[in-house]
Amino acid sequence: MGEREALRRGEAMDGIEAKGPARAIGRNASNSATACAHANIALIKYWGKADEGLVIPTTSSLSLTLDGLSTQTTVEFLDGDETLAGGDGARADGDEVRADAAGSDGSATKSDATPDTISDTVPDTLTIDGVLQHGTSLARVSRFLDLIRERAGIAAPARVTSRNTVPFGAGLASSASAFAALAAAASRAAGLELSGRELSRLARRGSGSACRSIYGGLVKWNAGHDDATSYAQPVECPMDLAIIVILISAKEKPMSSREAMRLTMRTSPLYPAWVRASADDMTRALAAVAASNLDALGEVVEANALGMHASMMAARPAVIYWLPQTITALSAVRDLRKHGYSAWSTMDAGANVKVLTAAADAEQVASELRDRLPGQTIEIHHTGSGVRVVE
Repeated sequence: MGEREALRRGEAMDGIEAKGPARAIGRNASNSATACAHANIALIKYWGKADEGLVIPTTSSLSLTLDGLSTQTTVEFLDGDETLAGGDGARADGDEVRADAAGSDGSATKSDATPDTISDTVPDTLTIDGVLQHGTSLARVSRFLDLIRERAGIAAPARVTSRNTVPFGAGLASSASAFAALAAAASRAAGLELSGRELSRLARRGSGSACRSIYGGLVKWNAGHDDATSYAQPVECPMDLAIIVILISAKEKPMSSREAMRLTMRTSPLYPAWVRASADDMTRALAAVAASNLDALGEVVEANALGMHASMMAARPAVIYWLPQTITALSAVRDLRKHGYSAWSTMDAGANVKVLTAAADAEQVASELRDRLPGQTIEIHHTGSGVRVVE
């Protein structure tokens, strides 16, 4: 495998984990790093956790990492005597400013009354797109940084700054790029050199889908049964694929993915059937990829997504992210196929529709969709690269 291909898959992060006693970070140490990661769109979906604490999914999933939807994050661990401007710690109990900005499936906030982790006493700060965060957003990032601090044997507050080209909370995998970038930047700033698999496992603890954004291209997340066996890995894909995003709404969705997953698992009579079908869907999808059969891949991808949404709609109360324009977009994709185009829809937790097609056909498919969906924002995204440390 050439260097360029390795970088695309994100394998440049390979290395050896740093070990040692707890330590502070000195002023002259390399204690800052910046990383960039891209969002991914699941083709075979992740929906539901078998283990909430470790973020172990109920099913394996398959995704495509995309260009143009990215997060760039800088993490700096500070000396203990440095002051974080505006830092009021992870225990802020004010309004939840972009409460899920760091990911849709992290752990819950804990009270000031039980300070038993580093972040309970270490005042981190978090700035997202120029806005200083408090409450749940900051708490979740601090909890994630605790994993890295413990692993690196350090005790230092962190200054985290993140900028995004992914609409937050709109079903475009903002949490995937956010936590993949955070995992890479924070681990490097803390002096850890992690392999791709180790980094994938780490990112998973922040947001499940983030484990897939460690790699570029087509990626499989093996569900596994514990922390060591639940990780993502790149999948060889002989096809050049593209995803067209029909941006129906960039607004934050009415229910977070985390809460919708819990409700679906707990109350939907269709959810167990979707889980059983998903294993067969994965087998069919991988066979279609190996055979370079886009239509066979698209058929199972569309069915898997619709099955997931059917299980959500059968929850009690129902979880319905679709808007009227969603139905119109799904119908437009079906109409394209009647006219000979290989175009297949998929949807995550949100109103937006994504269309799987061949990269060579993406411009024509997008043009046809614009004709059928006047006034709708329609963007083409090609295969993106894996996470990389840029500073």
